Amino acid sequence: MMSNFEEEFAKIEPIVNRLCDFFLFGKKIVTHGSKNFVKEGPNIIVGNHIGTFKDVALLFKIVSRPIFFTANKMIFTKKDFNFLIRKHFKRHMKDFGLFVDLILKPVKAPLVNFISTNIAKVGGMPVDLDRKKSLAIKKCQDNLKQGRVVILLQGRGRVMNEDPNPYVCTFRKGASAISYNLYKKEGISIPVTPLAMFGTHLPFLVPAKIRVNVGEPMYITDYLEDGFAETIARFRTAMEKRVKSLFYEIIHLDYSS
Repeated sequence: MMSNFEEEFAKIEPIVNRLCDFFLFGKKIVTHGSKNFVKEGPNIIVGNHIGTFKDVALLFKIVSRPIFFTANKMIFTKKDFNFLIRKHFKRHMKDFGLFVDLILKPVKAPLVNFISTNIAKVGGMPVDLDRKKSLAIKKCQDNLKQGRVVILLQGRGRVMNEDPNPYVCTFRKGASAISYNLYKKEGISIPVTPLAMFGTHLPFLVPAKIRVNVGEPMYITDYLEDGFAETIARFRTAMEKRVKSLFYEIIHLDYSS
C-alpha cells in the first residue's frame, strides 16, 4: 500500500525543520493572532509575498499543520533552481551577490539537490508563472477537498517598489475563484485566513525581527453577488484590503515597540 502524503512528509520533516531554521537564521519571529489559524478541515491562507523562500520557511514554522503551497516550477529542477538563486543574490546584492553565490556553492549544492528533489513531497505545487494556472488551481481544489491547508501568497516574492503598496501587491483572483468553485460545486464554504508579514524581505543571514499578523477567517458566502465575476472581484478586493490592514497594524507595532 502506498504511503499517503502525511506519511511521506513525516519521514523528512526533521530535515525540513532544520532547513527552515537555516533559511531564517538570525531572524526572530513574532506572531500576532495565531489563535486565528484554522486547526482542522480545509483552509486557504492568503498573505503578502515579499521574502521568497523565507516566506514559505516562516509558514512551515508557524502553521501547526502540513501546508500545501504553489511554487515556481523552476524550483523543481536543479538547473533552474540554481539559476533562480543566482538571480536572487544579484537582485539583493548586485555584483557582490554573484561572489556570495560562488562562496556558498559547497553549502548550496546539497540544499538545491534536496529541495528540488523533495519539494513536491512537502506540499509544493508547481506553477508556470508565464502561463495559465488552471492545473495549479485544480491541485489546490483537490487538496482542499481532502481537508488540507493551501497557501496562496500574493506577489512575486519581493518588495515591488513600482506598486502603490510595495509590500502588499494587488491580489490575483485565484483564491477567490477557488473559494467560489468549491462553494458552488461542492457546497464547501472554505475559511480563508488572511495574514501579513514584514521582515522576510530582509536579506538572508541578516539579523532582524519578522512580524506576522493573522486575521480571522473570511468566507466567500459573505461576499456573494448575482454573478461569478462580481463575486470573485468583491471577495478578492476584501481579502486584499484585509491583508493591507493587518500589514499596517504590524508597522504600527514596530514603531510603537
